[in-house]
Amino acid sequence: MKRFDDEVSKRLLENSVNQPLKEAAKNFMVESTKPKYSYNFSWLGRPVIQYPQDMVAMQEIIWKVKPDLIIETGIAHGGSLILSASILALLDLADAETHQDESYLKKSKRKVLGIDIDIREHNKKEIESHPLASRIAMLQGSSIDPSVIESVKNYSKSYQKILVCLDSNHTDEHVYEELKAYASLVSIGSYCVVFDTIVEYLPENYYDQRPWGPGNSPKTAIDRFLKENHTFQVDHSIDNQLLITVASGGYIKRHG
Repeated sequence: MKRFDDEVSKRLLENSVNQPLKEAAKNFMVESTKPKYSYNFSWLGRPVIQYPQDMVAMQEIIWKVKPDLIIETGIAHGGSLILSASILALLDLADAETHQDESYLKKSKRKVLGIDIDIREHNKKEIESHPLASRIAMLQGSSIDPSVIESVKNYSKSYQKILVCLDSNHTDEHVYEELKAYASLVSIGSYCVVFDTIVEYLPENYYDQRPWGPGNSPKTAIDRFLKENHTFQVDHSIDNQLLITVASGGYIKRHG
């Protein structure tokens, strides 16, 4: 396994300086965003609205970090909640197999907490009727509302290892406030994943009916946040691995 990992690390370093490959990936991202490429996928029956590469990255991160709580802002159709819940279920299954004790499946408290300002009733019903619903909790309200932040912090108190994903309003100010509110909950060695940094790299007026765009994006929020919080760093190895991702520079890891 070490030999394989070393080979992967070598390829990722090569990717980081492969300008033709990086340019091809950038062009694909620009051309695939407009026709809503990310809307073509589902996870265990629910639309997930993510690029497959980012879904694989989340699987790798969850498996490596082994969180007992994943906090996600932005719910939409619920596919991302289902994805996270399914990997947490696999962690529980692996624990049960490792210890040869099926009670691990019953006593696990691993959970996904989703927050959204508007949880549509039809989406809520579909999520609550999904086989993995018992692993999911939802909270309606703005993710930067003080009362919501307080509720999330109270909910988090009984958990030991926390992973955070931010994917709601993509303006600089909103994401910056989310980072200030939730990054402190991230466990050392875990991640705060900020989606849709791609906004910063798309042409001007690409989102003609949205308030965000270059200069006012999740990426600019991350840059502001990292200047003030040196316990987090961008994990560039993930960028070099994926190349095609909506979250370039958005996989930030807590080191202290």
